[in-house]
Amino acid sequence: MPSSILYPSLMLIAGIGIPVMATLNSGLGVKLGSSALATTILFFVGLTISIIYLFKTEGFQVAGFHKDISWHLYLGGILVAFYVLSVTWVSPKYGVGNTISFVLLGQLFAMATIDHFGLFGAQQTSLDPKRIIGFILMITGILLVVKRNS
Repeated sequence: MPSSILYPSLMLIAGIGIPVMATLNSGLGVKLGSSALATTILFFVGLTISIIYLFKTEGFQVAGFHKDISWHLYLGGILVAFYVLSVTWVSPKYGVGNTISFVLLGQLFAMATIDHFGLFGAQQTSLDPKRIIGFILMITGILLVVKRNS
């Protein structure tokens, strides 16, 4: 399968998984009475699957913590923990749609900044007028989807 079909398809499925995960994990958090416990369970299941996948596809990599790898490249774990904890806690109170809408808005701002400046070693892609219009339309769409609680 060509990457022009495979990559977007995988990311579409991953994108679908984010609000599904938020809904399932926030429901688990409500049932357990603890968003932290629900998040811990989610990470335990995810870690188990990641380890199985690692051993099936690549085997154990001893060089996972190499002295030539900058420490900041390991901070993604903190960000994913913050995301899962916050979405698990906020979703039952604010609604999954509202929660994910603002997550998406944050992702748009971050991706535009990272791409424009080529931060963290990412491929640099400047913001041109066409991309700016696209971002404005996406932001407008997100804000139209958010349900106002008055």
